[in-house]
Amino acid sequence: MKVKQETASLPLVASLVFLFLPIIRSLALEEINKAKGHESINHNVHKLSNKMIFDIALHGLLLWTSMGFLTPIGILIIRISNKEDSRRKFKILFYFHTILQILSVLLATAGAVMSIKSFENTFHNSHQRLGLALYGAIWVQAIVGFLRPKRGAKGRGKWYFVHWMLGTFISLMGTINIYTGLQAYHERTLKSVTLWTILFTAEVSFMAFFYLFQDKWEYIQKQGVTIGNNETTAPANQAIPPLQLDNKNELVPIPCTKRNALKNYFLNDDPSP
Repeated sequence: MKVKQETASLPLVASLVFLFLPIIRSLALEEINKAKGHESINHNVHKLSNKMIFDIALHGLLLWTSMGFLTPIGILIIRISNKEDSRRKFKILFYFHTILQILSVLLATAGAVMSIKSFENTFHNSHQRLGLALYGAIWVQAIVGFLRPKRGAKGRGKWYFVHWMLGTFISLMGTINIYTGLQAYHERTLKSVTLWTILFTAEVSFMAFFYLFQDKWEYIQKQGVTIGNNETTAPANQAIPPLQLDNKNELVPIPCTKRNALKNYFLNDDPSP
């Protein structure tokens, strides 16, 4: 009887073994791959010379300065020039913007040349692919900037839209690629990048705040500012009281118009001459 029970239980045991065997095999392979991965990382770290680590750090510093600092600073400066009534101050800010963008292109080009000469560019990761797209975009932007039509010329609106879109793309994607570059540096060298990530995040946050604050600064200044001796500015959403005529009891309403925000942005945010 015992023999029969043991014989009957054999198919059950065998089925359980066959059921769990793929799972056990998968877990074992995963552990082996992890071990190989750690060995490969440690091997690559040991293979990196001091010169290679220095080149990687210098490459990151060049691109950080270019796309993470000079490009957004240039954007903020050209937006400041929109508020300037003085033609002389406007020209100074405009040429300052141009110089910063030229320096940004030169530094990014130096970083690209260093990457081609010193690194393995297999383009298997997002940092390298996005970097390649950015290298092309910054040179297209530079050419578009130098081909600027004069204000009022045919095609000026289309040129401004392309220039604005390219600048926005470069600034946003450049910021993202700096984060991916910091992660790639950590993976290659096993060095901590927490401090650099915090510093860059603080810089980006400050610039984003300043960018948004620029749109509201003029509005803030107008709140409660005295015009002439007795008049004060009214909020934009406050209805203006009707004007009463001296000799008639007729009230003449003064219309309060609202401009389209996007149209107003493109009409007023095109600073270059």
